[in-house]
Amino acid sequence: MERSGPSEGKKARTFDLEAMFEQTRRTAVERSRKTLEAREKEEEMSREKELRQNEDIEPTSSRSNVVRDCSKSSSRDTSSSESEESSDSSDDELIGPPLPPKMVGKPVNFMDEDILGALPPPLNEEEEAEEEEEEEEEEENPVHKIPDSHEITLKHGTKTVSALGLDPSGARLVTGGYDYDVKFWDFAGMDASFKAFRSLQPCECHQIKSLQYSNTGDMILVVSGSSQAKVIDRDGFEVMECIKGDQYIVDMANTKGHTAMLHTGSWHPKIKGEFMTCSNDATVRTWEVENPKKQKSVFKPRTMQGKKVIPTTCTYSRDGNLIAAACQNGSIQIWDRNLTVHPKFHYKQAHDSGTDTSCVTFSYDGNVLASRGGDDSLKLWDIRQFNKPLFSASGLPTMFPMTDCCFSPDDKLIVTGTSVQRGCGSGKLVFFERRTFQRVYEIDITDASVVRCLWHPKLNQIMVGTGNGLAKVYYDPNKSQRGAKLCVVKTQRKAKQAETLTQDYIITPHALPMFREPRQRSTRKQLEKDRLDPLKSHKPEPPVAGPGRGGRVGTHGGTLSSYIVKNIALDKTDDSNPREAILRHAKAAEDNPYWVSPAYSKTQPKTMFAQVESDDEEAKNEPEWKKRKI
Repeated sequence: MERSGPSEGKKARTFDLEAMFEQTRRTAVERSRKTLEAREKEEEMSREKELRQNEDIEPTSSRSNVVRDCSKSSSRDTSSSESEESSDSSDDELIGPPLPPKMVGKPVNFMDEDILGALPPPLNEEEEAEEEEEEEEEEENPVHKIPDSHEITLKHGTKTVSALGLDPSGARLVTGGYDYDVKFWDFAGMDASFKAFRSLQPCECHQIKSLQYSNTGDMILVVSGSSQAKVIDRDGFEVMECIKGDQYIVDMANTKGHTAMLHTGSWHPKIKGEFMTCSNDATVRTWEVENPKKQKSVFKPRTMQGKKVIPTTCTYSRDGNLIAAACQNGSIQIWDRNLTVHPKFHYKQAHDSGTDTSCVTFSYDGNVLASRGGDDSLKLWDIRQFNKPLFSASGLPTMFPMTDCCFSPDDKLIVTGTSVQRGCGSGKLVFFERRTFQRVYEIDITDASVVRCLWHPKLNQIMVGTGNGLAKVYYDPNKSQRGAKLCVVKTQRKAKQAETLTQDYIITPHALPMFREPRQRSTRKQLEKDRLDPLKSHKPEPPVAGPGRGGRVGTHGGTLSSYIVKNIALDKTDDSNPREAILRHAKAAEDNPYWVSPAYSKTQPKTMFAQVESDDEEAKNEPEWKKRKI
């Protein structure tokens, strides 16, 4: 703490109060110690004098008693005066408030009860033991940390939710599915109706396979069934699109992009703007957002015989130095990010050959890798000893190529989902303890498969994507933070009447008053005003039944007007042959031309027809052999 005086051409003085307090404390302790030593010396001297006087005393001598009493009183007076003088001198030299009377002559102990007060009474030993046991159980048993007491359901659509993404702060959730839609959910802006604030189709008619927020939360990587990955911003506007490669080039390292369908993608955890994708063209490529025209590097998975193999999933390590990919032949290959030629680790039979490994993910400490296989298994690997799995669990059916797994925020649990046939049970979220790999907990999600699961470390909430178009959020009011807790407490807004303008309104703020259009009012206010008008709010008269009354003519009455009204809308269609209808007037038009023929009478050429011989003349001209034949 610093204090300064007026700064008019003088340098401010600084005072270190902590040092001053420490100096005062030391001075007070030293003075108290000296006072105590002086008092002890005086007591020793007085004891010695008493002993000497007791040796030389005469029992019947009153005089000696008087002398002894005087000596005692004088010694006491001198000692008291000396102590008072020393205390006065010490009080004069001490800085700060005077010490309490009880503390005079004692060393200052700042933990003394007289200064700080008595300590609170201790708790009962049994209660303390119970509390300690409960705390130890909670710390030892990671199941108690699972936030599954409450849930909310977000309706994405009717088809499978195949992608989930949550930004690093936990404010927005993005979902993608087989219906090509990507929907944005804002926890702070939603109410109890749980409606998405934006829906779009960034990849047109391609299924969404993966969605992931960048480490800064300002971009989203969209991987679909096409060969070109896209990056969009938080509001859904396109930032970049990867280029498509030349599929006629044999060496995939010489083309600029993927040439076949994508499987998944992942952002680099440390470097902003770098991400990775894997494809059916048997490559894993890294990209930069600033350079969409060509990939940054190419990794080509190979079998032990050197043949191509398709990677089905890929991911970065937590520090971003390693790239892991699982392939269709069941192998898991891990490269150094800066060395693209040969993998650093290669385990060739991690899962069954021919099954698509759907997910590989690293633990938060970066030493353990979890793989979710298409052979209905979940395995745990230590990358420091990558020669066999640490643990393996089977009996976890999966029917989707993007069924994933994840670690809990404290790295003590591993979570994955199971798939079921329609109408054959419910999909589950299964929890395994990492240390023993025991199946410690499971949650029945819905009567459909569990495809995606995501456990956010800051919110401590679990997001689940299902096969029937739902996205569920599990949370605990006491263990979770923000997220779903923000929108649950908000009541659903009432549907307001449409307040659209009655007509297009052209805003001309600088127009002259005579040309300025009247200010448009909303439809709701106009309806309220019309309701008060007796003419506009008058109920229309019902149609007249019968001959008519009150000056109104019935539609089926006996008057001429009613007859006209009745027959005015009769069907007058003619179903006769149109050619015959036209030719019916041909003879009259020929005898009495009026419309067309007089207009062309002067310019119409005279018709010249070939003469046709009669039958008698034809018979005469026939040859003789025909006549004989006849």
